[in-house]
Amino acid sequence: MTAYRILAVDDDWAILRALWRGLRLEGFAVETVDSGPLALDSVDKSPPDAIVLDVTMPGMSGVEVCSRLRAAGTRAPVLMLSGRDQVDDRAAGLAAGADDCVLKPFDLYELALRLRALLRHTAPATRTAVRVGPLLLDPAARRVTLGGRELDLTRRESGLLEVLARNAGIPMSRALLLERVWGYDFEVDAGPLETLVGHLRRKLEAGGGPRMLHTVRGSGFMLREP
Repeated sequence: MTAYRILAVDDDWAILRALWRGLRLEGFAVETVDSGPLALDSVDKSPPDAIVLDVTMPGMSGVEVCSRLRAAGTRAPVLMLSGRDQVDDRAAGLAAGADDCVLKPFDLYELALRLRALLRHTAPATRTAVRVGPLLLDPAARRVTLGGRELDLTRRESGLLEVLARNAGIPMSRALLLERVWGYDFEVDAGPLETLVGHLRRKLEAGGGPRMLHTVRGSGFMLREP
């Protein structure tokens, strides 16, 4: 089996060396670049299977890189790296279309587990449409509407909403959502999930839309008809 190709992007060469060595030991093929423009050029010339991308880089940030990749149609999973004090940057990265975010300093074994889980969920099988009240999701057409209004969702937001919609009225724990949406069957930080729920709730309720996505105290989250 051919090894998955990972593009690692960071302006810190110590981190790039650690990623190159560690991910190769985990069985990945790894290419490294140290800037946003070089990352875009590399993806354009030879699209990788997944991208590990630093949030804050001089010149062109990881958020901008991710946004440009998604605008160009790149669907490879993007795993962002950020410092613990970069909460706003992490949220912006997820809003730009990143699939997940890992805090520095990170454990290379966990990073590899996350990449494998994301890669397993890159090409889901064709699924039927699902409706919950005024909300209609058509995964095959990659289209979500609420009362006839089309919602502009990232791939990960769509995935989260679909899992909640197919289990409408049922509280879904954070651990279960991390497994169903990200493929993580091991313990990870639920911060990106909380951020994604916030983004999704704002989009659903934009323009006075009804409250459909609820936090269930002591359990997790639930989608139900308004």
